[in-house]
Amino acid sequence: MRLLLFGPPGAGKGTQARKLVDRYTLTQIATGNIIRAAMKNDTPVGREAKSYVEQGELVPDDVVRKLAEGAIADEGYDDFILDGYPRTLQQATWLTTFLSEHDASLQAVLSLEVDDEEIVDRLSKRRVHAETGENYHLDVNPPPADVDEELIVQRPDDKPETVRNRLSVYRDQTEPLKSYYKERDLLVPVDGTGTPDEVHERIADTLTTLA
Repeated sequence: MRLLLFGPPGAGKGTQARKLVDRYTLTQIATGNIIRAAMKNDTPVGREAKSYVEQGELVPDDVVRKLAEGAIADEGYDDFILDGYPRTLQQATWLTTFLSEHDASLQAVLSLEVDDEEIVDRLSKRRVHAETGENYHLDVNPPPADVDEELIVQRPDDKPETVRNRLSVYRDQTEPLKSYYKERDLLVPVDGTGTPDEVHERIADTLTTLA
């Protein structure tokens, strides 16, 4: 199974990727995670990425590409779900070529569809434990009563005005990928509203029809 999970920030890609990993014995390939792992392991590409991260700059496309392709190769070009890559048409083109060269084309691009205002509401209510990094949500997954309230913080990029800016960037740079994958008969829209379990069952039903 070779899948790509697609959708705006706050659509629940990370949550659904983890559920798919558990259900189908897949490997989640999330670019943020592999960048951090490469830096921690001090690999040549990790050192290259670190030079940008330490200066507060975005890791360039070609570096992210090396990391993503390496992670896919490590899985034998199969049984993976991509989360957070590709983000641009150029990256999508690279990925298509790379996978085709290894006879491992994507089988589906699952697009989580969620209204912008719901995303703003979701993310603006997200909170993080300052020491452990544990994620909470004020409505559906509030922090336990025994956790020090002072340690529960809101990430700067989860503030409503920042979320709207992130969504604007997504619409400009990443949403065009929907047309790219639709033209290739890979795009599968999935209603991303409701509880994580409800969304997961919709995805599972969709994958059954694709099998």
